[in-house]
Amino acid sequence: MIWTLTLACTLISALLFIYVVITSSTRFFKEYRSTFQEAADVNMADMFMFIDPAKLFLYNLAALFVLPVVIWILTGDMLIAGFAFTFFLILPPVVYKTMYTNRLKKIESQLPDALVMITGALKAGASLNMALESLVREQPAPISQEMALLVRQQRLGIDFDKALDSMEARVPIQSFYMLVAALKISREIGGNLAETLEILAETLRRKVTMEGKIESLTSQGKMQGIVMTGLPVLLAVMLSFIEPENMAKLYTTPAGWVVLGVIIVMEVLGYIFINKITSIDV
Repeated sequence: MIWTLTLACTLISALLFIYVVITSSTRFFKEYRSTFQEAADVNMADMFMFIDPAKLFLYNLAALFVLPVVIWILTGDMLIAGFAFTFFLILPPVVYKTMYTNRLKKIESQLPDALVMITGALKAGASLNMALESLVREQPAPISQEMALLVRQQRLGIDFDKALDSMEARVPIQSFYMLVAALKISREIGGNLAETLEILAETLRRKVTMEGKIESLTSQGKMQGIVMTGLPVLLAVMLSFIEPENMAKLYTTPAGWVVLGVIIVMEVLGYIFINKITSIDV
């Protein structure tokens, strides 16, 4: 009788545990899916990349669970599979941030030529809206996309200042802040907008040139940081093939895990410090 009750209690506890795990996993999966799709939809729309968030979620799901399992089957090492899971978990925001940063840099490099085009159109007697429409037709993306959205909002009856604020929020760079300020001041108090934009274009062109010189001077230090960070990883991979028995202790023993954790932390800190030293704010 006692054994029967014990077995029944154990079975009920196991079923309750399985139910709680399944319920929590389902709730987490739904929340993660909703958050991922909403963030992907907003982030991609900000960069004028209209991709189905559901497909991105499926690709992310496959990368998070299928690929680590495949790596575990091929290598037989749970630790490597865990590293793969962590890598694919942090990869989407890193990719988005890189794409977003590159887009802002491209807009900043296109802005002086765009301002010169607007200045030429204004001197020829065109209105600001006509100059912006000409810029949309002539200039490549991504700056033409931002200006096209500004023109479209104007056609829909949105206040010009609100449209400028919206564009400023989408493109949070100092050069665009200066352009928005110049347009707002010209709209409020008047003045020679063509001359103002011409001076601004020349200032931004010199700024871009100086930033290019600074980047070329600091590129060697940044490359040294990448090489010094990747060298221990390369040595670990080579030693894993040359001395697999000795290197296996690093991945299969608690002491090896501690050493590996310290190495990873020191690698990350070293790269951050080198990148901070070689980064110059202008």
